[in-house]
Amino acid sequence: MLINPGEKVHVIYRAMYEGSLRRHFVGTVIAADGATCRVQGYAFVTDPNTRMFERKADLRETLVDLAHPGYIANLIPPDTEIDNVTYKYIRDYGLACTDGGSFTLNINEYGART
Repeated sequence: MLINPGEKVHVIYRAMYEGSLRRHFVGTVIAADGATCRVQGYAFVTDPNTRMFERKADLRETLVDLAHPGYIANLIPPDTEIDNVTYKYIRDYGLACTDGGSFTLNINEYGART
């Protein structure tokens, strides 16, 4: 098994068509069977007006097949504070997913902004 319970992931759902909402999920793997994982965390969707990711308020559990081509999965550091994760633009860096501490992941689909 390549992924283990307790590991943290950032999952990007590939857009199926132009204009579709961009969705991400950030959470902790609570169970895994091969590449299929039960992940507990937060869903993020883009606001079409601001192009910023907004976190859904409720803690969720979702099933994700990390080997499926519809997802892009990133392992994130074990000390990431999932409850603190937000998205923001960082000058000369671009859109970032961050917990405000040691975890920052560049989300380059919008490119760097200055």
